[in-house]
This record gives sequence, C-alpha cells and structure tokens, in this order.
Amino acid sequence: MSKPEDVIKQIRRSEATKVKVAITDLDGVLRGKIVHVDKFLSAAESGFGFCNVVFGWDSSDHAYDNVEYTGWHTGYPDAKVNLDLSTFRTIPWDQQTPFFLGDFVDDQDRPLPICPRQLLKQILAQAEVAGMFPTIGVEFEWFNFRETPHSLSQKQFVNLEPLTPGMFGYSLTRSGYEREFFNALYDQMRDFDVPIEGLHTETGPGVYEAAIAAAEALEAADRAVLFKSGAKEIANQFGYTASFMARWNNQLPGCSGHIHQSLRNSENVNLFYDASDPLKMSPTFKSYLAGQMHCLPEILPMFAPTVNSYKRLVEGFWAPTRVTWGRDNRTVCMRVIPGSEKSTRLELRVGGADINPYLAIAAAIAAGLYGIENKLELTEPMVQGSGYLARDAKPLPRSLDEATEIFQRSTVARELFGDKFVDHYAATRRWEWRESQKAITDWELKRYFEII
Repeated sequence: MSKPEDVIKQIRRSEATKVKVAITDLDGVLRGKIVHVDKFLSAAESGFGFCNVVFGWDSSDHAYDNVEYTGWHTGYPDAKVNLDLSTFRTIPWDQQTPFFLGDFVDDQDRPLPICPRQLLKQILAQAEVAGMFPTIGVEFEWFNFRETPHSLSQKQFVNLEPLTPGMFGYSLTRSGYEREFFNALYDQMRDFDVPIEGLHTETGPGVYEAAIAAAEALEAADRAVLFKSGAKEIANQFGYTASFMARWNNQLPGCSGHIHQSLRNSENVNLFYDASDPLKMSPTFKSYLAGQMHCLPEILPMFAPTVNSYKRLVEGFWAPTRVTWGRDNRTVCMRVIPGSEKSTRLELRVGGADINPYLAIAAAIAAGLYGIENKLELTEPMVQGSGYLARDAKPLPRSLDEATEIFQRSTVARELFGDKFVDHYAATRRWEWRESQKAITDWELKRYFEII
C-alpha cells in the first residue's frame, strides 16, 4: 500500500483499537508508545508530540550535561513527529498490532538535523539528485543467552549461560537444538516485513548471524532497526536475551553489523559493475570506495558509536583495524565482492552489531558520494592475504575518545552532515566516554586489588 490514504482506510476497516508508533534515538534504540487508534488517525494527519529528551539522554536514560538542543535549560519540551505511513506493518508477536515509524521535524516542519532517520533521508536526497539510488543489505551477528532482564541483574552480568555451548559456526545441529526459537526468528521477521535472506549459527556459544534481504537504503535501515528490536522481543518470548553488544567476552570474537552496498540508476542498472574490469569494478565504484577510505577515519563514531565498539576492532577477531580493501577478503575493512551485474557490491566491515543503522548507512553512502563528487582515485593498493599485516595502511582510531576528537574537528564530517548534527553527536559520544572513565572494571580489580 504505497498511498497514505490506502493505509488509513485499512486501519479504519481493521478491528485495531491501538497502534504502536516509534522513532530511533541517536544510539539506535527504538523508542515508542502505544496510542489509541483515534489518536493515531489524528497524528497521521497532523503529527504528534514526542518528548525531545530522547535526544537529550543516553541509552541508560541518563541526561546529558553537554548538549544544547535540550536539557534542564529547555525544560525538555515536546518535539513534533510526523509518521511515515509507508512504514506500516503489523507485529506478529503482539496481536498483529499496527506499527509505524516516524521522523522528527522542527517548529517550521523542517527535518530536525539531529534526527538519525532524517539524516539518512537527507543523504539519499543528494544521491537522487545525482541520479543514484543506493541498494543496501545489512548483516548482524548477535549472542543469545538463557537469561532474562531479572537474571542478568541478579547475576551482575557475570557467569551468563549462552543458548548453546562451544564454537560451532554454520551448524545445523546447533540451530536444531533451539528449532522453535530459530524458526520463530525467521518466520516472525518475515511476517513483520523484515525478510531474512539467510540465518545461521556463527562461531561462538549461542551466536547467530542474520542477513536481512537487501532493499533501497531507507527501507534497509528501517528493517535493520526493527530486526534488532524484534529479535529481542522474540527472544523474550522464549525466556532468552538477545545481545547486540559489539563484544561481550574478551575470549570471543565480537558481533558485526556489516553493510552491503551498491548504486543503481533510474533504470535499475548497477553502477558499480564493469564487465571489462578485472574486478568488475566501474570507475564509479572505484571512486565510491576511495571516498569511503578517505572519509572513514574522520567519521568512525558513526560506525563505532560506543566505548565497547573499539574492543571489537582488534587484530585476529574478524574485524578490521586499518583502512584497507581487498577482493573477497574478510580481513580487510572494505570487501569488494565482484560478480554479475546484479551482485557486484561493496561490503563495509567496520561496523559492529551496536551500530545505529540510520547513521551508519548515511555515513557509508555520504562518504561514497563524496568520492564520486570529488573524482577520487583508488590509489591504495589492494590487500592480498591478511589485512592485519598491511602495516602501511592507515590505522583506525583506537578509542571512542580519539575517534570523537577527530570527528568533531573534521571539515569532511561537517561538509557531509552539517554542523548541528556533528556538534550534537560529538557531545553525546564525549559523554559516553566520560561515563566509561568513572567505571572500575573487573580487570582493574583483579590486577590491582591485592597486589599493588
């Protein structure tokens, strides 16, 4: 149902008495509410108020003390949200309740610069002007535990029980042990209009990987956000907890949030494909890749947004540490996947499962378009073999503090995303780092408590 009036007619004809509406905050967390169907019908026409504290607190609901947009100094007023009726779907695990996503706007009904979904829409509008339409597919890895929010709290997040034991990637046996949960993920996500292209176990106790079917960029980001939230709710039905933390255990690999990308023209032709090139890479593809390599060190917080993100970006744990590219190489930052006109694409492997999909996809596309617009050439050599041995390649920032400092000073970041977004987002990442510095870790206790 592409027409808003058709959506409204279906809601009116249905027996629904309530509707769920939601937005996504800067950490990629879905925030929403249930409203009466009459309230929804009014909001669908004129928008509705949503407390702007969602851009004024962190993922733990602690108020920032360093942002201008909102705070105690503003009184945390409502901001206007316009519902996007094209996002209509029903929630199969919640009585088929109708569901919609929304976008924040300012007092003049203009896109709010710090709204993640609006930022992505802004980047896509620029691509459309250039006659380019990104196709995106997101993959997530995540760990599943036989735990509930109550047991996690009682155990202090220690000695947790994974869903299955041991390291057994691509195991039909392991997925069969939890067949009902595994099938529920696949089937209920499909019914939620978040189709999964592939679902399998990964290497690690209780870890799964899902490849969400590719779509145009905004729909792909919506699907990615809803997948993370939906996986948590489906797991909860079974008494389990799904964790999208970038890396939860120092002995195990982290969890990725890889982004597959291609550009198509208005006739759906893949602009990345060139049959005459040895790697099937068109000049457009090479400039797009060069743009991402150029911009990545300066916009890394949009792919690695938490303190924990940088615990994943270490050598030997299936995550990149340097700005590298290669042909079908899973040790590099940017994996070129040559193939047919349909399948030639780029996989950006730097992001973890903790990405905000709107921000990460916006950053990837913006950086690629920067390369095309500025006619950047792909001068960095292709890595053959281990990307960890490419010592001449530029290293990625090693902490959220370092990455945020670079991001806030970056003229490239400000050119791509605007001053208001950069200043606000940088302030939130600085808060995240400052909060982490207050914590006494178990590593410190074990190392210093008795001996020093």
